[in-house]
This record gives sequence, C-alpha cells and structure tokens, in this order.
Amino acid sequence: TRSSDLLVFISGHLPINPATGEMPEGVSAQTEQSLKNLEAILNEAGCTFENVVKSTCYLADMSYFGEMNAVYGKYFKGDYPARAAFAVKELPKKALVEIEMIAAK
Repeated sequence: TRSSDLLVFISGHLPINPATGEMPEGVSAQTEQSLKNLEAILNEAGCTFENVVKSTCYLADMSYFGEMNAVYGKYFKGDYPARAAFAVKELPKKALVEIEMIAAK
C-alpha cells in the first residue's frame, strides 16, 4: 500500500500510434505501443511507471500472455504493481492487447 494525495486512473489503451493512427502487428509490438501511450499519460500527470499501483491487461487470447509479459516487465523496476490479465472475446479494432492502469502520487 502507498499513501498518496493523487490517484491517476487511466482507462484501457489500445496500441494505436498517436502520430500515425496505425496499430502495429503482433503482440510484442502492440504491448510496446500501449505502454508508450500509457507512459505519455503518466508523465503528463507527473508520474512514471514507478507510481503504478495496479494494472489490468486484456488479451485477445491467453496464449499471448508470455509475449505480452516479456515486454511489460521491461517497463517496471523493483516491485511490480498488482496486475490482472484476462482473455476477452474481442478487443476494439481487433487489437491483441489493451492495458489500463492506476497510479498513486
């Protein structure tokens, strides 16, 4: 647990490149793009991935978990935040991954 004055709730983010509007191919590239999008929002709120206390990862198929997890793990140092991962029937725009986060500052 962490005492904080500010909680930042970031809704699920698809792996869409904000500069091009395109979505990369493959789970690793999509996870990377989703995390870059989330990082930009965290930074705008004065936070980093160190402030994340909870995340939820939605996958188009649980067979993608290992690939997603390998990329996800590169973004966190030390203690990982609480996380849940689910396979869902379908994600918007046929994405393979979507990630949401809660950060405490």
